[in-house]
Amino acid sequence: MTLKMEDIARLAHVSRSSVSIALNNKPGISQEKREKIFEVINKYGYQPLRKSKKGLNRHLAEINLLVVNKTSGLINENYRSLPFFDNLISALSKRVSSFGGTLKINSLQLDELKEDVISLDKKKQLGPTLVLGTDLNSEDVIFLNKSIKNVVFVDTYFPQIAANFVTMDNYQGGYMVGKELTKRGFTRIGYAASNQWISNFQERQRGFYDALKEAKINVDPANFYTISPTKILPEKDELTQILRAKLPEVLFCEDDYIAIRLIKGLLKEKLSIPEDLSIVGFDDIYAGTLVTPELTTVHVQIDQIVDQAILQLQNQVFQNN
Repeated sequence: MTLKMEDIARLAHVSRSSVSIALNNKPGISQEKREKIFEVINKYGYQPLRKSKKGLNRHLAEINLLVVNKTSGLINENYRSLPFFDNLISALSKRVSSFGGTLKINSLQLDELKEDVISLDKKKQLGPTLVLGTDLNSEDVIFLNKSIKNVVFVDTYFPQIAANFVTMDNYQGGYMVGKELTKRGFTRIGYAASNQWISNFQERQRGFYDALKEAKINVDPANFYTISPTKILPEKDELTQILRAKLPEVLFCEDDYIAIRLIKGLLKEKLSIPEDLSIVGFDDIYAGTLVTPELTTVHVQIDQIVDQAILQLQNQVFQNN
């Protein structure tokens, strides 16, 4: 059944203006009336589109953000405490609101992903969807891509899967860091990798190592470290990895959290940064400006990621309708 706003108003026994208020997430109607409206919307799978003020561009009135929690991953129940993800979702919410739309967030557990997606589908709650895919593997992406009619995956990429992805160019980011370090004359270079498998980080590592390979430089195995990508305070064994061998001249960390923790920990060990060891991060989170010395890092254009993700999702919906 293809619904119009008039149909929703009739089925929910409310006025058309009440439907408009509910869809735009504005005050002015009771919670009971709002729930009746969305009960009809969810039952019949209404997917409204909006025209801009100039009448040239159409926008989705509601976008779903699917957040898949993984207990041991970056996207766990406390993921909003990590600056990168908080900034990403805040930018997404702001952008959707700017054209009068509503962002609806659903958090699912990875170990119950299939059951939860089937349940959402039965409830007609799988409208146009952005998936925060940081911790997803290829099988998860394939399943979601088949299960959701209009879907774009954000912050992950699998070149072998025919799906819509929007993420930073992690390979290029890592490659550019490697090129810059070799250009500056560094030869003893270390690498601090996440102790969790994350596709984005794998691409950063691949790009970085390709740049070093071109300069005929190898990372000494003694200067390759595995570290938690999210913990705030350094663990003793993390610092032991670095201090037990001859220090490299510079250390590239797969994200800023690793870099900031190591700076703090190494300073406590009476090392001087960058005199004894230069450290480079990735993501350009605000906390990097609060450490001394200020962190050298790779900037990520979050607003561009958000705009492109919404554009691709809207294009899917328009083409399918």
